[in-house]
Amino acid sequence: MNGRILGPLLMLALAGCSDSNLAGLERQLDLLQSRSTGQVVPLPQTPLYQPVIYGQVADRSPFMVQRSDVEQARNVKTELAPDRRRSKDALEAYALESLILVGILRTDGRNSALIRDPEGGIHRLYVGEHLGTDFGRVTHIDERSLQLLEIVPNGQGGWIERRGNLALNDDNEHKRRG
Repeated sequence: MNGRILGPLLMLALAGCSDSNLAGLERQLDLLQSRSTGQVVPLPQTPLYQPVIYGQVADRSPFMVQRSDVEQARNVKTELAPDRRRSKDALEAYALESLILVGILRTDGRNSALIRDPEGGIHRLYVGEHLGTDFGRVTHIDERSLQLLEIVPNGQGGWIERRGNLALNDDNEHKRRG
């Protein structure tokens, strides 16, 4: 019974695949191919390459700071340098931007700062202790902030001092360098 139904269905499907207008399609394709498409505009001439010689190689670069030897010697503090022999405090392993001042305590007339590190640990700091990766030393603690002095390279082989602070703030804008 399956063969009797399947045979006519197969014949009907094959009959639907033939296209009676195939000859009309071929005529239209021949017509399109025989039409003239017009002229193609030629490409413009390629200009001749002329190399340019840069004659200012020996001149001062506008991207490099150039100072006289006298001025450089005056700006570099040779006595200022971080003490690399001292053992580092725990908070010197973290960038200043990653540390958060979470509180100030006053005991026996002396202020201390509570600092949260990036791993969630809380550390208590006093004036004179260190924090941050730029040799920061706490110089003052008041009711709302902690001031510090960092020693950073000046780009000329010496060191300069940079002031910064961590402040208590409700909107998390607690770090500033000045």
